[in-house]
Amino acid sequence: MNENLNLTSGLLKRLEELGGVSVFDNASIEKIAYGGETEEVDLREWPVVHLSEGKQLSARLLVGADGANSPVRSFAGINAKGWDYNRHGVVATLQMEGEGWGGEHSKIAYQRFLPTGPVAMLPMPGNYSTLVWSTTPQRASLLKSLSAKDFIALVNAAFRLSITDLDYMHTQKSGQAEEYAWRLEHTSFDYQAVPQTVTTVQEGTVASFPLKLRHADTYIAERVALVGDAAHTIHPLAGQGLNQGQGDVQSLAKTIEYAVSHGQDIGVTMSLEPYVSERYAANHVLLGVCDKLHKLYSVGSGPLVPLRSVGLNAVNALGPLKSFIMNQAAGNGIKVF
Repeated sequence: MNENLNLTSGLLKRLEELGGVSVFDNASIEKIAYGGETEEVDLREWPVVHLSEGKQLSARLLVGADGANSPVRSFAGINAKGWDYNRHGVVATLQMEGEGWGGEHSKIAYQRFLPTGPVAMLPMPGNYSTLVWSTTPQRASLLKSLSAKDFIALVNAAFRLSITDLDYMHTQKSGQAEEYAWRLEHTSFDYQAVPQTVTTVQEGTVASFPLKLRHADTYIAERVALVGDAAHTIHPLAGQGLNQGQGDVQSLAKTIEYAVSHGQDIGVTMSLEPYVSERYAANHVLLGVCDKLHKLYSVGSGPLVPLRSVGLNAVNALGPLKSFIMNQAAGNGIKVF
């Protein structure tokens, strides 16, 4: 897993190498509106982005990669449907006691499904990991309020202690470190089946965001295209949000390239239709799968609990099926839609 800072730095460096690209840093968008008509040019059907510094940018094609509350989507009049999960995702950058049980070159990601939502530990280079913990708004608020020592204890407990133990520790306003140490002495588990112990939380990295499912009615309008969270937001339990966005960008770039090479106007909906055709159904299916997984693993008792474990064990035992699912999730599989 790569940190967002590394990805953005790499992209900006590549843009600088390619040239022909203007980057407006530290500028906010004041509004997006259609342009006017002058003797030289008619921009009445072109989006014009008004920046805080007074500059105006007219676009033959305006790409909205501006997040779940996309101003570009609002400008285009594209509605998005979905629902809130009444869950928050708590994230943090953690330092572990080592580079993982697999060593430097064989990193392992961990995820445990709790009744309030999954908690995941995603490895980064060295002995660092990223935490993504989906939980209730109340518990997210508690996690953010804890001291570093108590926060680390609760994260370690999330992968090692019973649900009953975790429920109790969430009722404490402080003192989780001492409580965890005592309960760990009375808990048996396979050490190599859980992440290595968290030792430090990077200061200023603990944050949370509300979890929701949203899907835009379409990804395109006249001279507008949406990608990533502007087009769809997904539950993070399968870690597919970034993969979906990268798939959108790849498809849109291919669509624009085809339009340019065939002398088409890249901003009209007819030129952009191949992008929607390739991405909309595939994204919709993945949104639905992650939504159903969230609901399936939110069940804490009853016949579904053993059945879901049997199902996952069966998938794990069937090599070809497991490989197919992994390749689809990584965006490397065959096109099924």
